[in-house]
Amino acid sequence: MPEAVSDLRERTIFITGSGGVLGSTYVRRMLAASARVIASDLPGARADALQAQHGADPQFRFYPLDVADEDAVGGIFERILADGWQPNVVLNNAAITGELLMGAGKPFPDFADTSLADWDRTLRTNLTGAFLVARQMDRDLVGRWPVTLINVASMYALNGPHHAIYEGMPFRSFSAYSTTKAGLHGLTLWLAGYWADRGATVNTIAPGAVFNGHSEEFQRRVGELIMLKRMAQPDEIADAMLFLCSAAAGYMTGQLVNVDGGFSAW
Repeated sequence: MPEAVSDLRERTIFITGSGGVLGSTYVRRMLAASARVIASDLPGARADALQAQHGADPQFRFYPLDVADEDAVGGIFERILADGWQPNVVLNNAAITGELLMGAGKPFPDFADTSLADWDRTLRTNLTGAFLVARQMDRDLVGRWPVTLINVASMYALNGPHHAIYEGMPFRSFSAYSTTKAGLHGLTLWLAGYWADRGATVNTIAPGAVFNGHSEEFQRRVGELIMLKRMAQPDEIADAMLFLCSAAAGYMTGQLVNVDGGFSAW
């Protein structure tokens, strides 16, 4: 597979939610492109897998982090800086997703039965967590050296889901997910102007439907909605992400980059 960017040796990249299908792909691809990668995730199997795979690489560091924990986020960059690493790219990638809930055995209630606790939990991780990370960047990183923030949204940030494709599937689209992903781009737009005079850029990437062991029937249903007629491979999203992390994207700020096979272009 061709790589859009093959040299990130001047980049030290901090990634939240590093253990998922996209997060772990970003870690692998960025290390291959000579970046220094600081991964973070909740303690557990995903974090253990990352450390088992990359822990011996001197270009890799891992920090346990719950982005919904204000105190934990408040100290994360101080810890990283104290260890001698200076992040100049940050990815707000941590999120509660439908597949994450499915893997944890969580139910997918109808909208009328959605609990306030579940709504609040998703907002706390997906949107408030991104705010907390960005606020801590403002306190500890922005203005000290040029930095880039990339907020990871979704094809559902500015497009409504086709609910019928989830009928009979073990997971669904859920309202809080779409809401938080739309809110992330609002945060991007606000921060892009606020940080511009301090040498920081902020962009949003909106990945489309990414293959992660989905059934053939679900792939068929989704493919009918996409110009390219198929789901993305994780590395195809990483190609665009590596570009946004690189110096080649230095004149971009306040932008939303759709990587969705044409889903949003119909």
